[in-house]
Amino acid sequence: LEEDLSCPVCTEIFRDPVVLSCSHSFCKACLQQYWDQKGSQECPVCRRRSSKEHPLTNLSLRNICETFLKERSQRAKAVSEVFCSLHSEKLKVFCLEDQIPICAICQISKNHDNHKMRPVQEAAEEYKEKLRTALAPLQEKREAFNAVKLICDQTAEHIKSQAQHTERQIKMEFEKLQQFLKDEEAARITALREEEEQKSRMMKEKIEKMTVEISSLSEQIKAIEQEVGAEDISFLQSYKDTQNRAQCTLGDPEKVSGALIDVAKHLGNLKYRVWEKMLGTVQYTPVTLDPNSAHPKLSFSEDLTSVRWSEERQQVPDNPERFDGWGWVLGSEGFSSGRHCCDVEVGGVAWRVGVVKESISRKGRVDASPAGGVWSIGLYDGKYTAMTSPRKHLTVQRDLQRVRVQLDWDRGEVSFSDPSNNTPLYTFNHSFTERLFPFFSSVKTLRICPLAVSVSVK
Repeated sequence: LEEDLSCPVCTEIFRDPVVLSCSHSFCKACLQQYWDQKGSQECPVCRRRSSKEHPLTNLSLRNICETFLKERSQRAKAVSEVFCSLHSEKLKVFCLEDQIPICAICQISKNHDNHKMRPVQEAAEEYKEKLRTALAPLQEKREAFNAVKLICDQTAEHIKSQAQHTERQIKMEFEKLQQFLKDEEAARITALREEEEQKSRMMKEKIEKMTVEISSLSEQIKAIEQEVGAEDISFLQSYKDTQNRAQCTLGDPEKVSGALIDVAKHLGNLKYRVWEKMLGTVQYTPVTLDPNSAHPKLSFSEDLTSVRWSEERQQVPDNPERFDGWGWVLGSEGFSSGRHCCDVEVGGVAWRVGVVKESISRKGRVDASPAGGVWSIGLYDGKYTAMTSPRKHLTVQRDLQRVRVQLDWDRGEVSFSDPSNNTPLYTFNHSFTERLFPFFSSVKTLRICPLAVSVSVK
């Protein structure tokens, strides 16, 4: 095969072979050198003159030659690896001291005096097993990285979905605000137009009345002026009647008052009064739920103020903040000082409300008692229970519709009461050392009640 792949000119394996029209192939450099020496473009084998100054590259032959050279190089390398480079003997022994394979002559040389040896096959098996053992943690680490990468991929997609959904909600809320402002603008312009129409109509009626009275006075004045311009005898004969007609029976014209547009009423504190009216259309809740902390089977209202358990599992990432063992969700804001309160509308056969410490484990089942960093009450099996250890059953006069949760972080109190009659339910006492978050759980819908919003001017 090597002879078949040799150039007829240099007798070496073809380098960048070209083919002539006579089908003979040569190295491109060899052919060019031959042509330069001969002074004509003829085939070195058959002497046939080439019609092309630049012969075509023989691609198939070039590929075959490259493959042959690569395989020959690999065979040579394999042979060199099997035989000792110093003594050309087979490598049959592995030196444990120098960590290299050696031949029998090397084994008895002074370079390997008192070195521990192993047969190549035995050493290879031993070291392969060590590498297999060392490979296991790497494989486990790779699996761990693959698992986290999968979560990262899911998280990246979820971020896009969250951003798109949140953007839609923001636009919807601002559209509502814009519509409110448009409606309020239209109502105030309508009120202005109505006042303009009313006062314009009033002024029109006054003008028409004044016009009639002016016309009557003008006719009366004209008649008297004609009498005054008559002959003396005629004037004196009708003087008495003319004098009676000259008496003015009309009162003084009424002055126009309150006829202008009440500009101050329409523009005075306009932004403030619109904002004040807007408060009647908005709600404020002291706690907003954090869906990033929620068990995958919890679903939420658009405004993140209510939650319920759903049999359908949400497609959400398993991020570290998310509960996966308990059907819990946290409030979006934690507290490390001060007093805080919220009323929760509870329902269903099972629910729980309270506060948890920030460092609580989010994965698997947790100790849902004060010892585990949880202070809560709930309804289980028809009984109201304070989640102490052991649990304490609560006595209530009627079924709870709402529960008020109050946290006084500085005093170390978490208290629960019925807001309908301010009846205390239970109070936990503890010296808090870290941030606390409200938490909620329910089979049916559980809702954070809004607070009344008011405006005061100082």
